[in-house]
Amino acid sequence: MSVLTLQLAGPLQSWGSSARFARRTTESAPTKSGVLGLLAAALGRTRDADMSDLAALRFGVRIDQPGTRMRDYQTAHHADTGRSMPVSKRFYLSDAVFVAAVEGDGELLGLVLAALRAPVFLPFLGRRSCPPSRPVDLGLYDGVGLSEALGAEEWRASDWYQKQRRKEAVVELTLLLEPGRDTTHDADEGPGDVMRDQPLSFDVRHRRYALRSVVSRSVTLPNPQAGQRAGDTRFPFTPHDPTPHLDPLPRDGS
Repeated sequence: MSVLTLQLAGPLQSWGSSARFARRTTESAPTKSGVLGLLAAALGRTRDADMSDLAALRFGVRIDQPGTRMRDYQTAHHADTGRSMPVSKRFYLSDAVFVAAVEGDGELLGLVLAALRAPVFLPFLGRRSCPPSRPVDLGLYDGVGLSEALGAEEWRASDWYQKQRRKEAVVELTLLLEPGRDTTHDADEGPGDVMRDQPLSFDVRHRRYALRSVVSRSVTLPNPQAGQRAGDTRFPFTPHDPTPHLDPLPRDGS
């Protein structure tokens, strides 16, 4: 077995596991269906293609920077009649950073890694309006479990967010994992949570998702900003001078 780790960071993300009419919510962390859709797009698969090999991958995610939930209103008109449609509410996560991972056959994950580095269809973070701000691919681990691979990745939170926690030498991050050999738990911990984000079909004519179990764990990582001097923890500002990119003015007076 192998594990492929992914970095999911961007100005906006939206990972919905349910939608009710004009209200489109987002979960607090990436969903399995959303991440597998990203991988399928990178591979160039259409929505009606067979996804059973990707759906069989075991999924986990680490919350590095939870972000802030925000709401947006959108209007639309019917394509045929031109009539106004009901105003819809769309929810997003702003300034969030996650490390996701899929565990499975090494040959398949090698193909996925190559596709992420040269995707057929551009990846997005849950919705087409949410492009990633960093490279998605991180690395491929052989002979390790899902939680071990997620614990091996450095803390990927933004520098300004890490500086806000500079008094902490280590940080404790939440893992959300599909049950497996490395997620055994005592009976008194309960069965975990259940989510309907196990993809059965992405076909727009008949999308189908099954239930899957999710257990919560934690991992402790060092804070690279620990012990740094207090300073401005806001977003850094770099002066921008566009003139070096402009063509030089003609010197012949024309």
